[in-house]
Amino acid sequence: MEVPRESEGAAACWASLLAHGTQVGRLPAAPGSRRGLGWGQFAVRSERVTMSISVDVVNRQKVVRVNAVWLGRVARRAITALGHDAAAITVAIVNDAEIASLHHRWMGLPDPTDVLTFDLSGGDGVIAGDIVVSAETARRVAREVGWQPRQELGYYVVHGLLHLTGFDDVTPGERRRMRRKERDVMVAIGLPAPPRRPRK
Repeated sequence: MEVPRESEGAAACWASLLAHGTQVGRLPAAPGSRRGLGWGQFAVRSERVTMSISVDVVNRQKVVRVNAVWLGRVARRAITALGHDAAAITVAIVNDAEIASLHHRWMGLPDPTDVLTFDLSGGDGVIAGDIVVSAETARRVAREVGWQPRQELGYYVVHGLLHLTGFDDVTPGERRRMRRKERDVMVAIGLPAPPRRPRK
């Protein structure tokens, strides 16, 4: 569960996916807008923000059955539970191969991971970013910890949103603080608290 730090990373990653024949994006970026991995359009400019929460969920894998509408609802409820009323988020559901490629490109680690977060916020009070989650990893981990894959995916989305709102999990203290907040948010939006998982 990592956050690539390069501010231009998401746009370059989007270009990389296009170069490999991946169809991403729906609309051209408006001049001066910030664009993420291309799964949605971010034309988030302070003069146009009307205090709304926009969540696009794009399912780019066929390995695990996913309810994108439900996952979008989870994201919107979590944003509200975190006390925010303006957000532009894209959640991309991918397979292990695709998230491994992104993980290697932005973190230098060649293995699949559960979630990657690309922060595109511009300091205008709007949470903006791309959250990439692996459905295959969610299915595998859900089996290990004893809950449903969709709950694991919901947990990944909450985790990504926490990164976008300033939480980190690099040090043990930060990790404990983030885990507590994850549990609080999950319960607040009507999901079970995430089960403990084996340490990596």
